[in-house]
Amino acid sequence: QVQLIESGGGLVQAGGSLRLSCAASGRTFNSYTMAWFRQAPGKEREFVAAISWSTSSTYYADSVKGRFTISRDNAKNMVYLQMNTLKPEDTAVYICTTRAGLIKKSYYAYEYWGQGTQVTVSS
Repeated sequence: QVQLIESGGGLVQAGGSLRLSCAASGRTFNSYTMAWFRQAPGKEREFVAAISWSTSSTYYADSVKGRFTISRDNAKNMVYLQMNTLKPEDTAVYICTTRAGLIKKSYYAYEYWGQGTQVTVSS
């Protein structure tokens, strides 16, 4: 059974940084895309970033491009999201997810989800 466990969230001031981690287990993730979504209260789940497992191709939402970096360590089955220059509008629960195949931006395309980790950015 696939498990995704996020960590690294917290409270940070605007302009600060956080690094989120996602530990994946339960299967071999060759050819699986890994991604981060976020969901703020009263808002829909929003695509943040994704990385292909085998080729390291990456894709970002326009709102985080240039500030966030997604990376992965295949040997450890880990995915990371380095978040710099954080803004109050980045406040949300950040959720790790995975799907077999290519990068997609729609959350309907993803099969497995973690519980999420809260990120709060104060102004």
